[in-house]
Amino acid sequence: MSVKEDVKYLLAKEAMTMTKLAEKMAEATGKPYTMKSISDKLARRTLKYEEFILILKILNYKIELKKI
Repeated sequence: MSVKEDVKYLLAKEAMTMTKLAEKMAEATGKPYTMKSISDKLARRTLKYEEFILILKILNYKIELKKI
């Protein structure tokens, strides 16, 4: 699964729109996020790791690294 698919899946699971996510990201960072800017970053695969972590935090998820 790609980051784009992961984000879209989690947004659907949490019943949140991309627009609402953009609003919350803008509030948290003070940077101008829009639905289009996030969508473009996901499509171009230019979403920063820090932005992905922020999205997970907003959606109440975290990444857990485990050695296999």
